[in-house]
Amino acid sequence: MITTLGMSYDGVARAVVRIAAENGEALRTNKSAVAHWVAGVEPGERTAVYLAEALSRRAGRPVTPTQLGFAVGSGPELVGTHPIATATLLGRADVEHRNFLAAAVYTASDVTMPLDYDHEPVSRLLRARTGQARAGEEEVTVVRQITRAFGAADEVLGGGHGLSTVAAYLADTAAPMLSSRFANDKTRRDAFGAAAELSWLLGWKHHDLGQEGAAQQYYLLGFQLAVEADPYAHAAWMMRAVAHQALSLKQPRHTLDLVQGALKRAKDYVDGATEALLHITHARAYAALGEKPPAARALLAAENALGRDGEPQPTYSLLMGPAAGTVDSHTARTLTELGDHTGTEVRHRAAFTSWDPIAYPRVHLLTHMDLGDCLAAQARADEAVAAWSRALDLAEGMASARSRSALASIRPTLTLYRCRGVSGAALLERRIQQAGV
Repeated sequence: MITTLGMSYDGVARAVVRIAAENGEALRTNKSAVAHWVAGVEPGERTAVYLAEALSRRAGRPVTPTQLGFAVGSGPELVGTHPIATATLLGRADVEHRNFLAAAVYTASDVTMPLDYDHEPVSRLLRARTGQARAGEEEVTVVRQITRAFGAADEVLGGGHGLSTVAAYLADTAAPMLSSRFANDKTRRDAFGAAAELSWLLGWKHHDLGQEGAAQQYYLLGFQLAVEADPYAHAAWMMRAVAHQALSLKQPRHTLDLVQGALKRAKDYVDGATEALLHITHARAYAALGEKPPAARALLAAENALGRDGEPQPTYSLLMGPAAGTVDSHTARTLTELGDHTGTEVRHRAAFTSWDPIAYPRVHLLTHMDLGDCLAAQARADEAVAAWSRALDLAEGMASARSRSALASIRPTLTLYRCRGVSGAALLERRIQQAGV
């Protein structure tokens, strides 16, 4: 199959290494290893899945390890399963069988799942399996309170803080609640909406830890639950989460269709702040594809939507923090893709004023890192080192792989700066080494 796809063994090895890195694993795969696989030597289970994903992306269709002749699975599957059972399965796996979720590999093909999902048969199945327990708005309110509390802690201490506790709560409390008898349909929809928010939080926590396969599973579960709550605005929001992850991993192939599908779902059903966040993801998708004029139009649409007032913002999009700050941050990242470093700097500096540094230190950390990159691109080395140094100050005590990865990414630049005698570069390089990054 490798020959059919026009790939060299070296190209396959590099693709496997890249996909492993997306999933938080450092591999040293080379063309010799690929030659051994072709000759019949079976790779490790996760490596086989990485190989299948690399070939899937090249072929433009799903390829499984089994189709390649390997006697391994491809990790836990989500699409087409019962969402309540999946919530229990994923939650318990996070607590009791971490290796189960560790086998989950981020797959580009699953990005399209929400576009093809038919929720009607699933909804009929869920309603037919209602149990005897009763649940009301009080139970729903507690689920949302738990989500808000751990979401706030996540911003301060990183995705690793409280992960097992939140996963256990999903499996043992939130998921069983969804099989209860509800007084009315509104309460039922609220319950599914609350569970979708909890699933989103778990996806976000795994994303922050660099565990992208697990994050994708939770995001897709969150979409399935959100459709039961609100097939328009909330479902569109979870489509945004799936697209956002793909953009973060530089896999923009399907994101444009996904975000456009989200905007179509949400039209006339969503408040201005949430619509702005959909448009800003639309802008990032265009920018990632190098389409500058439509990216600029999407940025303008985000600003216009943000200017609407008088509409209450739903709990699921409030979990992201202030909409104005998110728009600033993602506008900056869009402009980075478009090569506008001056505009990027302006929007990163604007973001600092929108994000409370006490409540959102991780956002400030990542913004300082991005600002430093922007300043470095403008040949302002001293200022870049100062921005990165401030980011490292904020990293202490935070369990965030995204933060560690951002700090690790600047080490080659710091080595160059140190050799050129840039002020503060040698000290920052030592500090990063001492931090174990």
